[in-house]
Amino acid sequence: MESLVHDYGLFLLFLLIAMESAGIPLPGETALVAAGVLASRGDLNIVAVIVVAATAAIVGDNVGYWAGRVGGRKLLQRWGPLERHASRVLPWSERFFKRHGPKTIFLARFFAILRVTAAFLAGVSRMHWWRFFLWNAAGGIVWAVLVSLVAYYAGQAAADAIARYGLIGGVAIVVLIVGGALVFRFVRRRMLRAESET
Repeated sequence: MESLVHDYGLFLLFLLIAMESAGIPLPGETALVAAGVLASRGDLNIVAVIVVAATAAIVGDNVGYWAGRVGGRKLLQRWGPLERHASRVLPWSERFFKRHGPKTIFLARFFAILRVTAAFLAGVSRMHWWRFFLWNAAGGIVWAVLVSLVAYYAGQAAADAIARYGLIGGVAIVVLIVGGALVFRFVRRRMLRAESET
């Protein structure tokens, strides 16, 4: 992924993130991490990476939203088994997005499966577009800044550690970062589970 981002740069980064956000399961976040690492080496500009990633996330999610809003229900109601399931799930989905839509759209940006599906589901559930747009834009910007900067500084830290302490230092930093990310994910899941139970 890193070599692809290096060779095709910001255009590929935009394309991967926008398509993932629109509902196609592609490695958009992986491309953003690779771009952040490349920026830490001076191969890409970190500000450009953040702007491109945020723009792609917002544009892609809006494409997914409108696809769900315009054609999602027709798609779900076209086939027998899906139609029966949709008739049970859609009213619940509409109530859910009315009550929890903003935080769902904001947080969806940080979860791989939701990053691909949440915009489409918000459109199908007829979440008001302005609410969707504002929370989607906020989530896209925060996600782009956080992921880009973590990759940027982690990439720089790993390069510095390898230069100073050798490969073992670089590996130690990577292990610490991965461990921190796993702890963060665990805590976030617990918080979301606790919130859904209330």
